[in-house]
Amino acid sequence: MSPAGRDFADTSWEVAMVLTLREILTFDVLAAAGAELLAGQDALDRPVRWVHSSEIYEIGPLLSGGELLLTTGLGLAGADAGACRHYVRELAERGVAGVAVELGRSLPDMPYAILDESRRRHLPLLALRQVVPFIRITEAVNTAIVTATLTERPHRPGAAAVLADLEAGTALSQQEVTARLRALRFRPDRAHRVIAAAAHPAAGTSAHTPGHPGAPAAGALLDRAADLLGAPLLRDALGTAALLTVPRSVPGDPVCAALSALEAAGTEAGAGGAGGARVPGTSSAADPGAAGLTLALGPAVRADAGWRRWGESLREARIALRLALTVPIPQARRTAGGSVLTTSRALALERELLGDGLTAATRDRLGRLVDRALGPLLGWEAAHPSDLVHTLEVHLRNGCSPTRTAALLHVGRQSLYQRLDRIESLLGLRVSDPDSHGELLLAACAHRLLQAAD
Repeated sequence: MSPAGRDFADTSWEVAMVLTLREILTFDVLAAAGAELLAGQDALDRPVRWVHSSEIYEIGPLLSGGELLLTTGLGLAGADAGACRHYVRELAERGVAGVAVELGRSLPDMPYAILDESRRRHLPLLALRQVVPFIRITEAVNTAIVTATLTERPHRPGAAAVLADLEAGTALSQQEVTARLRALRFRPDRAHRVIAAAAHPAAGTSAHTPGHPGAPAAGALLDRAADLLGAPLLRDALGTAALLTVPRSVPGDPVCAALSALEAAGTEAGAGGAGGARVPGTSSAADPGAAGLTLALGPAVRADAGWRRWGESLREARIALRLALTVPIPQARRTAGGSVLTTSRALALERELLGDGLTAATRDRLGRLVDRALGPLLGWEAAHPSDLVHTLEVHLRNGCSPTRTAALLHVGRQSLYQRLDRIESLLGLRVSDPDSHGELLLAACAHRLLQAAD
């Protein structure tokens, strides 16, 4: 059974066809409010993304542009001309589509400063001369905006379009996102945790990655993982972007639960699947054994946290995927079918160190960090073939646990102790010292990134 929300014949669509202010002025609810246009006659063809009501004087910075703002003027009552002009100026600079002021108890008449500044700024200004509850206006107009969003586009609004809007932060509002997701039958419970996934490559619509019969394509891997979790999944046609959900009933960390489900899905797909396993040390998606499929997960957010948080998880997953495709992955997970799995938090150090990329300035900064913290180790390795820096990073990443480190490096504990003694002797400090732990881990990670770039 396929989890709800999947879109196997997804197509892209163009920019949303939203309503203009000119069209909204023809609505019966605005006629009932006695709407009169006082300024901005030349800007009536502006698209209105949403209708919002607020009495806050400092509302400007809280808006994102394209809104029709409704107000009774309560926040402007008693304001001097300078304050009124500042209010209009902030709204115009934020790109709002227009302002509708209900005249009556708070403002018997439209203040001249508001009228004049609106004309100067070419900001549509409406006077509402009859009392109509703002909830009626917002409900009527916003419903029409959502309906236009869903029905008047040149192509069907599929999962890829919703995911792209979430990732880019260009969705209209929570209500608009909710309506689109319902149309796709993606309705996670409020208590579910939502985790974004980004995958590479787009391996076509076949069930397995071409050239690697044991490696499932991203879509098939995500589908099976969602089945194992027993929760809804929203993904594009190829599985290159997705929102996984983890039920509240699943114990433990939701990201670990999603990884376990993905590993189990890959194990089932792998020939003679022997179970997912961590790759000791480091691995790269570019390695021949990686079977060409790399998948990264973003952080987990509650389903009721809102679309902006979902978008953050998608962006974090995308950044983690880019890193996973370009640098060696520390202690990557790999399914029995060969798919490489990682998370944004597993690559947090790499992201912080690289920033906008390995520029000349970044390379110089990382080089100074490595020389300062690891100089004696690098000098020893240059004269004596060894693996001390890599041993140090694995040890630090695993909480300085000798048992865990030895297992990952496939060496005996006695051999590991000898390496650690050598490292501490060369550095002149204990690697488990909290004061040195952070810098040593950053430097070891930076050294790995610089080596990969050379």
